Amino acid sequence: MPRLNKRFIDSLPKKPLKDQLYRDDELIGFALRVKPSGTRTWLIQYRNRDGGTRKLAFAKLGVLTPEEARKEAKKLLGRVALGEDPSAIRHANRAAKTVADLCEEYLDATKRGLVLNKRREAKSNSTVATDEGRIVRHILPLLGKKKIDAVQPPDIRKFIQAIQEGKTAARVKTKPRGLARVTGGAGTATRTTGLLSGIFSYATKQGYRRDNPVHGVERPAYKKRRRFLSDEEYGALGASLDEASQSGENPLAISAIRAIALTGCRLQEIAKLRHDELDLQTSHLRIANGKEGYSVLPLGESAKAVLTAVPKQPKHPNSPYVFATNRGLPYTALPKAFKRIVEKAKLEGVTLHTLRHSFASMANMLGYTESTVGALLGHAAHSVTRGYIHIADEPLMRAADHVACAISGAMEGAAEKKFEAKAPSRTGVRHLSIAA
Repeated sequence: MPRLNKRFIDSLPKKPLKDQLYRDDELIGFALRVKPSGTRTWLIQYRNRDGGTRKLAFAKLGVLTPEEARKEAKKLLGRVALGEDPSAIRHANRAAKTVADLCEEYLDATKRGLVLNKRREAKSNSTVATDEGRIVRHILPLLGKKKIDAVQPPDIRKFIQAIQEGKTAARVKTKPRGLARVTGGAGTATRTTGLLSGIFSYATKQGYRRDNPVHGVERPAYKKRRRFLSDEEYGALGASLDEASQSGENPLAISAIRAIALTGCRLQEIAKLRHDELDLQTSHLRIANGKEGYSVLPLGESAKAVLTAVPKQPKHPNSPYVFATNRGLPYTALPKAFKRIVEKAKLEGVTLHTLRHSFASMANMLGYTESTVGALLGHAAHSVTRGYIHIADEPLMRAADHVACAISGAMEGAAEKKFEAKAPSRTGVRHLSIAA
């Protein structure tokens, strides 16, 4: 067999009738394959440790000259002599999971309740939906194509920087009429990186890699929202709600906003509130699958009155949702309606979540302890959210009524009225010593 050099290769037929393999006479295992299509490829042929014959194509003629290909072949055959199997390694790398594959598996496991949160419980549906949004809108565009074991801390730093700089910001169509505004910034980068760390922790448990590349990478600090309403601003909001009611705003929006203000609930806890979660007889909300899992929240009389007055949809009287649209589905246009209402009230920097902060602030000003405030809001750190507690005790019920009354009065323009705590309980709820 001749030496594979330029002169010999130029003498070969350009398009043979069938595959031809030309072996070099000096470097055993080095060869050139010529296909009927005319494609010419450098390869090595060797036996692995198990005695099996393997071929590994590593470059096309034209990309590497004969002498460059010879040098590369020597390197590869040297690895074979040391016990490696380059062909097997290549196949393994091609079959290795990408970050996109890992994310898909992680979401599937999460939806089946196999990935637990910090309380060792299955993640709630709302949390899973949030995770999926961050994966689709940030993680996949930036890291989705990379192999799991190829991701290193420098990649994570670039990932964080890209989100901070808004490189993944976009407007994403979610439904026929839905539009999600994907933003960047320090907060989004930090929260998404936290999720990514959880995904790689899952990968290490599954044996896909030995370490978590997110560990040790600094994440940006960001300012948490601390905006809350003063009595005067509550009055402005109440007046704007009354005006909106008279000017044709959707009654569901008016009622839902008042319900959030008087309970401190999260947006989705009210927007997707089901009739079987609303216990008017005992004045409780029993949120079955909220952000904190199962939660039992006491209802003040003002909040109860608002929720009682929400009418059922004539077209869908049996809809399971309290705030049901004329199609029997949960009311989803609340954020837009709220934006219109606060703009008319000239309240800057106020979101629906501000109402939750404001509820907590009002409770604090009325003299209630941090534990009581947490229990009123359904925080996981407080035992009222534990699955075996079904009714909040009397002190907590009084606290919920007191805070709702104060907020309702402020929204009605009674800002000058002084609300004094009526000897609030030091705990406000039984079993607060139980760990979350």
